[in-house]
Amino acid sequence: MSRPKLAVDIRGLMKRFGRSTAVDTVGLSIRPGSTLGLLGPNGAGKSTTLRMLMGMLRPTAGSINVLGRDLATEAAQIKQRVGYVPDANYAYRWMTVERVIRFCRPMYRHWNDDRCAELLDMFQLSANKKIGSLSKGMLAKLSLLLALSHEPDLLVLDEPLSGLDPIARDDFIEGVMRGICSGTQTILFSSHQLDEVSKLADDVAIMNHGRVLIHRPLDELLSSFKRVRAVLQDGRLPAVIPKGTIWQSVNRREWALTVQDVDDTLIDQLKSENSVDSIEVAELSLDELFRDFIRGDETPDDQRHEKAQCEAAEC
Repeated sequence: MSRPKLAVDIRGLMKRFGRSTAVDTVGLSIRPGSTLGLLGPNGAGKSTTLRMLMGMLRPTAGSINVLGRDLATEAAQIKQRVGYVPDANYAYRWMTVERVIRFCRPMYRHWNDDRCAELLDMFQLSANKKIGSLSKGMLAKLSLLLALSHEPDLLVLDEPLSGLDPIARDDFIEGVMRGICSGTQTILFSSHQLDEVSKLADDVAIMNHGRVLIHRPLDELLSSFKRVRAVLQDGRLPAVIPKGTIWQSVNRREWALTVQDVDDTLIDQLKSENSVDSIEVAELSLDELFRDFIRGDETPDDQRHEKAQCEAAEC
């Protein structure tokens, strides 16, 4: 089989539980060999999306293509080429590390014992240790070992850093980077640990309320959006929100906006409103941009501007 143009191609994906929509018309595409960070607050639909990708939940609608195969008809073949680290470790606490490995080995045709032994040593895992005696950080490394030992083409990590202390998080990220045996593997991981996402991701997608708000290369995302701070005259806001604004707020006379494609034309337009004393433009961190996308999604455009006008006038 020739190499697919996309390692993961998700289109129109939906999942309903009764009357509740957990995932709403999601589309994601991941290039082979790249890393996508799927971001969102708790309840955004990240884990539900990944569980559908892994064949653990059946979609209500939509299609999932993984490594050139249709998940609806070729799930068994896909699972042989995908490594998965769930958001919880389900191994029995009385089992030893070695027994867990022996339990998982027959599930994969391409399990590599030499690779498993290499990872065991790399992650400093003792084969005789019982699962119940392992720290959260060591459990996360064990899950990663099990996901990598059959040398998958796609690695899926569901909130792998959740509950880990800063040292354990750094160790896990180092483990991911060292554990990937070539540069051809694709990684998809969900997280709300924004600093760590910046270390791993080539691309990011931000989810909220089951929808993807934006899906871009990380560098492009950070360069496309800027924070504009304007000092207002007499607390009067311009009547029109600049195009591409995803969030705005007013603190006394300072009007702060997060805007896409800030250029001299936009700055001149804001100045010509005659309600602005001065304007500054600053870059945003991923954490700041993430927060603005989520806050902006929670409030419709007209309500955001009405609220900002009220704050400016000290209603």
